[in-house]
Amino acid sequence: MNAPCTTPAVAHESGQREVFCGLTSIVWLHRKIRDAFFLVVGSRTCAHLIQSAAGVMIFAEPRFATAILEERDLAGIADIDDELDRVVARLLERRPDIKLLFLVGSCPSEVIKIDLKRAAARQSRRHAPSVRILSYSGSGIETTFTQGEDACLAAIVADAPAEPAKTEPNLLVVGALAEVVEDQFARLFSELGIGKVRFLPMRTAAEVPPFGSQSRFLLAQPFLGDAARALEERGARRIAAPYPLGAEGTTAWLKAAADAFGVSADKFAAVTAPGRARARQAVARYHDRLAGKRVFFFPDSQLEIPLARFLARELDMIPCEIGTPYLHRGLLAEELKDLPPGVRIVEGQDVDAQLERCRAERPDLTVCGLGLANPLEAEGLTTKWSIELLFSPIQGYEQAGDLAELFARPLNRRERLEAQPCN
Repeated sequence: MNAPCTTPAVAHESGQREVFCGLTSIVWLHRKIRDAFFLVVGSRTCAHLIQSAAGVMIFAEPRFATAILEERDLAGIADIDDELDRVVARLLERRPDIKLLFLVGSCPSEVIKIDLKRAAARQSRRHAPSVRILSYSGSGIETTFTQGEDACLAAIVADAPAEPAKTEPNLLVVGALAEVVEDQFARLFSELGIGKVRFLPMRTAAEVPPFGSQSRFLLAQPFLGDAARALEERGARRIAAPYPLGAEGTTAWLKAAADAFGVSADKFAAVTAPGRARARQAVARYHDRLAGKRVFFFPDSQLEIPLARFLARELDMIPCEIGTPYLHRGLLAEELKDLPPGVRIVEGQDVDAQLERCRAERPDLTVCGLGLANPLEAEGLTTKWSIELLFSPIQGYEQAGDLAELFARPLNRRERLEAQPCN
């Protein structure tokens, strides 16, 4: 189970897909950047999608909305630039707390024709310096689920200031993390002696960090190919590492940063030993429950490969198929080599063919999107919603046990249901 597989074979599928579009990432991004607002330029379908994913917010006015294209816009009667300028001006007048506004593109062909980048630049000049306005695409034609965050972060990087001259080497952690996880990592980096550490996305618009040749960046999420490329174009250098899931993944992730900044092996061992011990102990509580269980991943969040590595190596689960919407071999090289030998990896999706394979495998646990979960449950399969893995704090030592529990919980639920007498 733990033998490395350095060059796993990857099958490629093309067909009907079952995955959320990149607009969904607004749900966690708007909570992360406290003074940002996400204005989707789209249809009523876009508005319903985001509101459904976010749930009903009763006690706070959300920091996202949809500028809905009406019939006069679609018919070309209205000047779309004037309409958009009017919506933005009204929004900023009503919400003066907004310091960073994102114009987010969507799928309708009328939206695709709008030059949102130029519109954002025009409105930034108009509303400067009180607010910065950026744009990116969350269109389901161009992005899947988590790639909305990737496009958002790439837009921030492109607009960020350059590093001042004579800047000291610094570390940038890239990828949205729960604030409690971010604080834990910040403490660990400080104890390791890595002094200047920044996080992207930042918590407020004023905290946008400068980038340049002295920046080393460490990805906390595996789906950030565009953001990584934008950083490299600014002169920053990526630290190759697996992702901080579980005791093993977190240790390897931190070790990659420690090596890049010259931290001694003895100091690294001393700083990380307590966290490693707690994580291993927490994960061990679920080992007997999950060991030997077969897990099947439908492509959804691009977290599938790091999750499969964690489940296989730390809990002795057996991945029978790992589906992923898109496989970036460069960003996942450290994960691929630690997968079990012979595991089946499928990039892309033909949902009907994959459903047939899943039915044939009859796995103990199926990780999939919301649209597939209920039908599969009706067929007697136990499912885990992949979207929950994006909304839950799962990175780092202190969350390793919680991550294991997320996979044990559906199995426990199934057992309780089956144990109930039928009336």
